[in-house]
Amino acid sequence: MANSHRLLLENAQQVVLVCARGERYLAGPALRSLAVLEGASLVVGTDGFIKAIGPADAIQRQFSGDTFEERIDCSGKCVLPGLVDAHTHPVWAGERVHEFAMKLAGATYMDIHQAGGGINFTVEHTRHASEEELYGSFRGRLQCMQRAGSTLVECKSGYGLDLDTELKMLRVIERARRELHLGLSATYCGAHSVPKGKTAIEATDDIISNHLPRLKELRENGELHVDNIDVFCEKGVFDLDTTRRILEGGKKMGLQINFHGDELHPMKAAELGAELGAQAISHLEEVSDEGITAMAAARCAAILLPTTAYMLRLKQPRARKMLDEGVIVALGSDFNPNAYCFSMPMVMHLACVNMRMSMPEALAAATINAAYALGKSHTHGSLEVGKQGDVVIIHASRWEHLIYQFGGHHELIDYVIVKGRVIYKK
Repeated sequence: MANSHRLLLENAQQVVLVCARGERYLAGPALRSLAVLEGASLVVGTDGFIKAIGPADAIQRQFSGDTFEERIDCSGKCVLPGLVDAHTHPVWAGERVHEFAMKLAGATYMDIHQAGGGINFTVEHTRHASEEELYGSFRGRLQCMQRAGSTLVECKSGYGLDLDTELKMLRVIERARRELHLGLSATYCGAHSVPKGKTAIEATDDIISNHLPRLKELRENGELHVDNIDVFCEKGVFDLDTTRRILEGGKKMGLQINFHGDELHPMKAAELGAELGAQAISHLEEVSDEGITAMAAARCAAILLPTTAYMLRLKQPRARKMLDEGVIVALGSDFNPNAYCFSMPMVMHLACVNMRMSMPEALAAATINAAYALGKSHTHGSLEVGKQGDVVIIHASRWEHLIYQFGGHHELIDYVIVKGRVIYKK
C-alpha cells in the first residue's frame, strides 16, 4: 500500500545537512567542513518531520509508489536548513530613525540613553501602544525575517519595564506562536533597562517579587509559553549582583538563562553565565580571556551580533579567539530599533568579513549553534532524519552564495519551508 507524505524535494544540486551524526552543536575543528550531499533528495512526512535524505536515485526507488502533497524540483538549486535567529527584539512601537543620525554625528549609545532616548524612548511608545497595534507590526517584521530565510526566531520582551507592558509584549509573542507558521522562542527581558524613577536594586526587587511569580503562574496554567530569561548586565544598568539575583530567580522557575553580557564594558558577565549554567550569553564585545575559557568549559553558547558592533561602531566581538578556544558560537540579527536588520544572510556575511569567520562557521552559527543557544538543537538547526522539516531553497549552484551575496537575498531565496509546508515562495 502506498504511503502519503507532505513534501518531496528532488534532485538538489546540493543539500547542506550541516550535521550528519546528531550533533547538538559544532565547535572547534568540527566546523572546518559541514556535511553536504550532492545530487540529493529529501522527504518530509505528514507530521512535518524529515523521513529520508539521500542520493536522488535511491530516494526515488525507496518512495516510488508513494504520494506527496507537494513535490519541488530542486535541479540546479541548493537546499539548506532554515536559518535560526538567536537574538531579536521585535515587539515595540516608537521608531528611532532620528537616533541613527545622532549616532552618525558621533553620539554614543549611552549618550543617547542618558538623554532619555534609546530604550527609554521605545518604552514610552510601547507602553501606550495597544496589543493589536503591537501584534500588527510584529507580524509584519516576522514576515520580513521569514522571507530572508529565518524559520526559528528568538523574541524578547523588554520595552515595558513594568509588569503590565511586559505581559502585553509576551501575549503578543504568544499569539504569533499560535497563529503563525514560524518557530518562536520567547524570552522575558523585563531587566532590559532600569525604569525611570527606580534604582537597579528597586527594579530587581520588583522583578523578583512581582514579575517572576506572575510569569510562573501564567506559564503553569498554559497561557504563556516563555522559554528564556534575559538581563542587560551592563555598567549603569544591572550589575553582576542584581543580574545574578534575577537570573537565579528565572532558573528556579525553569527558564533557560540567555542574557546580554560584556557589551559596552567588561563586566565578568561571561564568568557569571558559565557559573550559573547559562544556555547562552549575547554580545560579548568586551569579554575577558577568562570568560571565554569559562564559556567553552561550561558549553555556554556565545550569541554574537555583528550588526550591533557595525552600527554602533564598537569593536567587534573576538569570534576567532572564541572559536579557537572551542566556544559554541551562534549568531543573531539583534533586530531592534537600534539595529534594524531582518536578514540572517547579511548577518552571516558581516560575521565573515568583520569577525573573520569562515563561511562554514557562519552557517553553523546561524543554524545548529543558534538552535543550541535556544535549547532547540535536538529538533532544529540541521537537515537530519527525525528533525523538523524547516528548509530554505536557494537558486544557486553552491550554498555559499547565501553568504557571498551581500543583500539581494530576496532574489536568491526561492522557497522557505516550515514543517514541510511552503511559507514563502518567490
